[in-house]
Amino acid sequence: MGVSLSTARYLAPASFLYDFALQQYGLWSSPNMKEIHDRNLSFFSPNPYFIGAFFFPQQLFQLAWMYRLWSLNEKNPQEAKQLDTIRRFVPYYAVGNVCIGTWMFFWNSERMAIADVFVLVNTTTQLWYCYTQLEPMNTKDWSSILTHVVAKTFAGIGVLDLLHNTSVAFYQNQLPSTAVQALTGVGFAGLAATSDWILGGCLVFDLVGLATGQYQYGNKQWGQLLGGFAVGTAAIVGLRNYFRPPYISKARDYRTVAQDEVDDRV
Repeated sequence: MGVSLSTARYLAPASFLYDFALQQYGLWSSPNMKEIHDRNLSFFSPNPYFIGAFFFPQQLFQLAWMYRLWSLNEKNPQEAKQLDTIRRFVPYYAVGNVCIGTWMFFWNSERMAIADVFVLVNTTTQLWYCYTQLEPMNTKDWSSILTHVVAKTFAGIGVLDLLHNTSVAFYQNQLPSTAVQALTGVGFAGLAATSDWILGGCLVFDLVGLATGQYQYGNKQWGQLLGGFAVGTAAIVGLRNYFRPPYISKARDYRTVAQDEVDDRV
């Protein structure tokens, strides 16, 4: 999946505006997204304000990322390499925005099973990109940093979206089985063991949001267990990144870019 730079420069902001506009409609329509949330509860229903708290700063990172997409000069060898890092993620970014924007229509009409298709596509797309396509983050390159932040926050909140929507679609007003509880702990631990601080931090945020929501909705024992999973996930992420830092720190100059191009051809 790839697009030209000229296409990427219009596709990214267009998909951002599509998602942003539809989310605003969902927030201010009647019933709104929170009202739908409150009357469709499950064992993976988070505190809804955690999603809102995540949404606002994520938009700022996306705007900064798109600013670099438009402002960097493709004729400059140093900036061209940075643009390539951004451009490669744009199609996946657009898929995510279209999926989440479209999801809102089915969520607000309480057609949860159909809505689940869109969060499934988004979450699997973002996780696949992060784990198989995204190069290690270069801490000396803001294009690399912002691409990692945008991609991994999309994937991280996507995990919460998928758990929440799937449980609401098929397991409303049920308690989690022993198997579900075990798989939750194992699943988050497995993702944490292969995550950096960004994605790992999102996973911890997801679990804290779930724990807070379940405690709020009366499932206190399950909420406490989710809180324990959050602590365990944070410990795994911390240890993994302390002993095996996944980043590189490499100032790019013309010679570096030229060598990278030779390496790519080889």
